[in-house]
Amino acid sequence: MDLKPFLIVCPLLFLAGFVDSIGGGGGLISVPAFLMAGLPPHAAIATNKLGAFGGLFLSTARFVKNKCVSFKLAIPSVIAAIAGSAIGAHLSLLIDEKMMSYILLIILPLSAALVMNKKLFHDNGRDIAVLDCKTYVTATVAAFFIGGYDGFYGPGTGTFLIIAFTAFAGLSLKSANGQAKVINLTTNITSLIVFLLNGQVLIPLGLAACLCNMLGGYIGAGLALQNGSRIVKPVILFVLLLLFLKVFGIF
Repeated sequence: MDLKPFLIVCPLLFLAGFVDSIGGGGGLISVPAFLMAGLPPHAAIATNKLGAFGGLFLSTARFVKNKCVSFKLAIPSVIAAIAGSAIGAHLSLLIDEKMMSYILLIILPLSAALVMNKKLFHDNGRDIAVLDCKTYVTATVAAFFIGGYDGFYGPGTGTFLIIAFTAFAGLSLKSANGQAKVINLTTNITSLIVFLLNGQVLIPLGLAACLCNMLGGYIGAGLALQNGSRIVKPVILFVLLLLFLKVFGIF
């Protein structure tokens, strides 16, 4: 591997961590970064799992430390998420590279539209206190199917989980975010293992990306920007535009 992929990926993964710490949506930058660096779709998705691991681990630890995670709810959700993620990753590997490129060009803008539509979030203000059957079933089913999506592709997983937990399980945004982080970390590790076993991860590039992503997240979280979320949408749209220009051979 030459230096060019590092020069493309590292700055964009730093930016992805920075954006993710402010308003979410970092995955919509990180996967296109690997694709723009010339990686085929499977390798891009696989290496992104390693690149995103550090940031996910730190953010999950923060929510656990602040007692925003119910482990009673997390246990069945994590089990379901592991199964879904493993299935999704294996399904991804079965699809031809060319067909996968077309699929990503469809999924990317759809994921971006959902992630950036804040109207889909419903904060019911209900912290996890009483865990009823509906909450367990909703969390488990959501973890399985969204975990499958994360194994197959990934960007927007945390957002989709938060939407499911707030809109259907009735949790507060704070609680839903904590549960989502634990599940997202689980699906990331599961799919990363599957991709590693199948030789799809470019480990040196993934480790460099992981460090840059963590640094971006650390700086973004520490700046405490006022109205910082305003920069998230234009940055994501700009990176997606660059990806589409590259795909169609414009640059």
